[in-house]
Amino acid sequence: MKHTLSVLVEDEAGVLSRISGLFARRGFNIESLAVGPAEQVGISRITMVVPGDDRAIEQVTKQLYKLINVLKVQDITEVPCVERELMLMKVNATSSNRSEILELVNIFRARVVDVAEDSLTIEVVGDPGKMVAIVQVLNRFGIREIARTGKIALIRESGVNTEYLKLLEARV
Repeated sequence: MKHTLSVLVEDEAGVLSRISGLFARRGFNIESLAVGPAEQVGISRITMVVPGDDRAIEQVTKQLYKLINVLKVQDITEVPCVERELMLMKVNATSSNRSEILELVNIFRARVVDVAEDSLTIEVVGDPGKMVAIVQVLNRFGIREIARTGKIALIRESGVNTEYLKLLEARV
């Protein structure tokens, strides 16, 4: 199972290297990693997606707390969250298929950020599932390049689980 960890750390040189080293020493892979300033000056939030069972994640969490500069570790996998990723995608686009690609881009609420004679560069923001879906849809045109950020996530203060709401909508 994939777990999403939210880690608050002091914003100092070497923190990320110590955390990635901890994962490497224990043979854990980090599938997604995003780091940026948090709400407080001098604090950064690291959001990472890590495969593993509950026991392994619990052990990694304990090890993270032993590192200097780690302030808080949360496994937010089962908690209602707002999750987003950013992806830039360069797609082959000829004059004959450009309008079809633009329609698909609009359906996904994505944006064209660069136009060339034979390609379009598209910006997509959304949950990880949206990223997979648009890649599948545009793959038939030929994808030249993809650059993706790691997943970022914040706990929903409302406590509303949108995945649960989607299931209810599907039944109605």
